Amino acid sequence: MTMRVFQRVADGGSFSGAARELDMSPTAVTRFVADLESHLGTRLLQRSTRRVTLTDAGQAYLQRVRLILQDIEETDALVSAQTQDMRGVLRIQSPSIPAVHLLAPLVAPFRALHPGVILDISVDDLNEPRVEDYDITLIPADGRFDANVIARPVVQSFCILVASPAYAQLRPLPTSVKALQEHDGLHLKKPGIRSAVWSLSRWDDPDVIEEVSVPMRMTSNHLDTLLRCTLDGGGISAMPIELVAPYLSSGQLLRVLPQWCMGQYAVYAAMPSRRFVPHRTRVFLDYLIEQTRILVNNVQKGCCEVSHLPVKVLTESRRVTATVNKLAPGGRVEGFVGLHKSTE
Repeated sequence: MTMRVFQRVADGGSFSGAARELDMSPTAVTRFVADLESHLGTRLLQRSTRRVTLTDAGQAYLQRVRLILQDIEETDALVSAQTQDMRGVLRIQSPSIPAVHLLAPLVAPFRALHPGVILDISVDDLNEPRVEDYDITLIPADGRFDANVIARPVVQSFCILVASPAYAQLRPLPTSVKALQEHDGLHLKKPGIRSAVWSLSRWDDPDVIEEVSVPMRMTSNHLDTLLRCTLDGGGISAMPIELVAPYLSSGQLLRVLPQWCMGQYAVYAAMPSRRFVPHRTRVFLDYLIEQTRILVNNVQKGCCEVSHLPVKVLTESRRVTATVNKLAPGGRVEGFVGLHKSTE
């Protein structure tokens, strides 16, 4: 700022004129120049009642100042262009499930729209994701992150019970929640959750909840492992509806107790700051949210049709998802936790 003030005074030959151009007081302009001369240990300007002229030292200094300020302006323009440009590397961190089923299918279509953007996706199932190290970090609803981090909801949906036709041939599928006690359960292992007890809510009335203890035939903290075992006839599992929709359509999986669903889940996109977000980050995040919600809407509609449920019931019964939108103190996402209802 000091060099810019000096340049304006030297070019205009006036302290008051420079003050008007810079929207500063004449006293402030005079102080900037005086401090600069004191720092350099030499006089740069000759002051008179009529005008201000440069000394020999001032002329030499002004020549270098012009080059320095030009370099600064070009550097500012370069950095600003990178912020606004749809080119460069976009660094994303994600747990394995969203990476495979949400991010990966969008890479090709997004790159077709914006070929200058390189997506650098790091897959890591961390309990404490390093939000500050990435442009976008996908976190589950029960993830913890810095309260100063801005987060946008990407998907809010629910889980359904499924089994394979091979399993249904061996064991007639249950017709009531209580009948699940006689079946083989494939359980998602999560800290602090009673994995042997499933809590189900009515599709058309989420206030109606039933709990049942389902025999644990296998437990895993990896959803794709549970899905593979379910497809192979290993038992009944609770899966995100978007994850199993293709298998329901192809007949590889069957819906179990279609009048019931098992908890809700949410995925959020966190960024280290709301300020100076690169344009490519904003564009990709908007694209991710838009495409994911299209997917969710189509899947839920198709699932209603397969289960012979009116689509409007889905919208009405999911009114409780509004509770997921709040961030509690400390950055914790309130509402439904993971794939089970919160018991807090």
